[in-house]
Amino acid sequence: MTTRAVHATYATQPPVLALGTGRQILRVVALAATVPYLTLKTAWLAGSRVGIPAGSVLNEPGLFFTVANSVTLAMDACVILLVLLLTRPWGIRVPSWLLTVPVFFATGLLTPILLGFPGQLLIRLLGFGAGPAGDSGREPFLDPWVFNVVYTGFTIQGLALAGLFVPYAGERWGRLRQGVAGVRLPSSTGVVAAAAAVAGLAVAAVYAYWAFGGTAWLGAERAAAYSAETGVVSAVHGMCALAAGAGALLLARGGKIRARWPLGIAWIGSGAALSWGTWTLIAALGPELDGGEGPSGAVLLAYAGQMITGLLSAAVLTRFLTTRRAP
Repeated sequence: MTTRAVHATYATQPPVLALGTGRQILRVVALAATVPYLTLKTAWLAGSRVGIPAGSVLNEPGLFFTVANSVTLAMDACVILLVLLLTRPWGIRVPSWLLTVPVFFATGLLTPILLGFPGQLLIRLLGFGAGPAGDSGREPFLDPWVFNVVYTGFTIQGLALAGLFVPYAGERWGRLRQGVAGVRLPSSTGVVAAAAAVAGLAVAAVYAYWAFGGTAWLGAERAAAYSAETGVVSAVHGMCALAAGAGALLLARGGKIRARWPLGIAWIGSGAALSWGTWTLIAALGPELDGGEGPSGAVLLAYAGQMITGLLSAAVLTRFLTTRRAP
């Protein structure tokens, strides 16, 4: 009886988190990468105007900017908590949903930056960039160095978090991505996946049009401010929406494709589309930081399309994972 009890106890214990030198280094890098952004946000909340030009709208006191700075400060501070969850022994015992939800949104928010910021840097090196402030003639709302510091930090955070989460997920939920995708999901889930694919294709087509210089539906000021750099941003968002729809279809149809591929595509695509679609819609409700005109109805519709695509794809992703976990 005693032997059986001991064996049962060991059988129900969670896996031990193996933290090698590489992951220890990534932990330090990820934590260090949060410092510039957290420092800037804390300084602004304390009344400092470092990095803010004299004519910037950010110099005007207002509840919106205080709330926005507080929320974004808290969001980046969550990266610290995620790093600890992924690298401390107690992190392996945290309920799945409490970890996967913030990681999902962190993936979504950071992926377009990981893809877009290096692309913009390359564009500038080749001499085709207009700079972060654009060529609108208006006073930029932030000094150019702020963009470089902040987005470099975000890029490092994204790479480090990916390097920490992938092995963590493999140790904790590796069986979910092992083997083939398997049987087709129920027809109701297939309908949702088809809707995600159609929405993602439509959003991707609109963003591709804007990425290659199309200016219809943008509004006069946004059309005039087009540059190769803004084209990179549009291209990245279009690719993420397309990935969300394609990932949902692949998960719903099942088959002999290795599960990790549709899982990865759907996770990254739906996270990016849902996170950025929601974020940009919310931001559109506030004042324009550069003092220009707000987004047109078509742009708002594109944001909504991103959000809907991501939501539909995330629903298929959740159903797929639930199905694989059930046995």
